Amino acid sequence: MAAVVVSLLGVRRLCRVLLFLSQFYILSGGESTDIPPYVMKCPSNGLCSRLPADCVECKTNFSCVYGKPVTFDCTVKPSVTCVDQDFKSQKNFVINMTCRFCWQLPETDYECSNSTSCMTVSCPRQRYTANCTVRDHIHCLGNRTFPKMLYCNWTGGYKWSTALALSPVCCCSITLGGFGADRFYLGQWREGLGKLFSFGGLGIWTLIDVLLIGVGYVGPADGSLYI
Repeated sequence: MAAVVVSLLGVRRLCRVLLFLSQFYILSGGESTDIPPYVMKCPSNGLCSRLPADCVECKTNFSCVYGKPVTFDCTVKPSVTCVDQDFKSQKNFVINMTCRFCWQLPETDYECSNSTSCMTVSCPRQRYTANCTVRDHIHCLGNRTFPKMLYCNWTGGYKWSTALALSPVCCCSITLGGFGADRFYLGQWREGLGKLFSFGGLGIWTLIDVLLIGVGYVGPADGSLYI
């Protein structure tokens, strides 16, 4: 019985030593288990020509003629597997694209950050600097992330129809418009108070607001667009 216990203890010690040696081997760089971050974007065993741009490395030619079709030789990155039209494993392939830089792509081919700190209702219309990123399946020349000046175009959930309904010249809603309900709805509480205590400017202010809201000149106080 004692011999069995001793042998079990020896096996446990041997396992610990082997585990320590394997971990030391990995940490010392003998074997890397890290998966490149781009692999998560790369579908396994898909067509090489349809891989996202982050999964391949292409020999681009910046002297190509803008707007003309061009072909580039590409190679898949390490740890990426793909196939050709015959479902055979492939490493080198050719992609067809249009010669243009990423910032010259149509708006549907990239995504940009939104800004909620600029005024959409202003004259002239305000712009903001957005950070834009090309969609994964689009190939282009140059940096895939670039800045671009865009018009302020965001909404806070205010409805144009509701604002207009609160300030019309009709027997059903003249009271609401006269008490500044439209201005309060848009978040313009100062104007709403002025309209409330002046009874809509004796009706004149109410008439003016109908026109201003109707043409979109008066918008939400946060500077957003109507929905």
